Amino acid sequence: MLIAGIDIGSATTKAVLVDGAGAVRGRGLARTRADFEKVTREALTAARNDAAVGNGDVAYVATTGLGRYAVPFRDIQITDLTCGARGAAALFPATRYVLDIGAQCSRAIKLRDGGKVKEFHMNEKCAAGSGGFLERAAKYLEVGLADIGSLSLGAGRPQPISSVCAVLAESEIINHVSEGVGVENILRDIHDSLADRALTLLKRVGLDGEVTLIGGVALQAGMVAALRDKLGVAVNVPDAPQLTTALGAALLGLQRFRKLAGARTA
Repeated sequence: MLIAGIDIGSATTKAVLVDGAGAVRGRGLARTRADFEKVTREALTAARNDAAVGNGDVAYVATTGLGRYAVPFRDIQITDLTCGARGAAALFPATRYVLDIGAQCSRAIKLRDGGKVKEFHMNEKCAAGSGGFLERAAKYLEVGLADIGSLSLGAGRPQPISSVCAVLAESEIINHVSEGVGVENILRDIHDSLADRALTLLKRVGLDGEVTLIGGVALQAGMVAALRDKLGVAVNVPDAPQLTTALGAALLGLQRFRKLAGARTA
């Protein structure tokens, strides 16, 4: 018996399968497109293949993310805030702060005991604090996303990007290029800028302890380094940070499945 947690994000759909003990058995990814149901099935199939199980082995499906309502075969839908918090707490039980930098927005979450959300703040009004801004900048600089982190670590003299508006920040990047600033330095500038915005969000929830970084941006070593420099606290990074919210959905789905099973046998 396996429980599926599926996170339908704006860029990538992630699926995680856990067993009855909450251990991860399978993982799957699919590029998010307009047909959320189809994409969700692709990610779930990839996770089943990873676990070497069939469709009949999945007993319960929990969805989260922007497309969580658009999956007809779901058993439960849960907010991504709740799932991200639960997944981070499962991986790092001592953490009380979670930073989720997604493609569209970033959010800082303060946790209560049990990985429950106590307070949160988001920067959804502007893309300059999100992974999407980083992706657009990389495209302009003709740098692959997989190379951003390592290039950023090689920066010599970063030039700050001060604009809080994505459009103006992109203009600053163009100016840096025209002035002959190296790509490595510009990428470090971008990481520092994102880290500054993250620090602002975390201060709003009363940052005073270790932070767990989740989301695909956490795969970039340069971003992690910038955050550790700016935050001044320990920064935890899961082995697969982009799957943390899907993991949380799976664990919460398992909790709900157990409750339903108990009610049926009572």
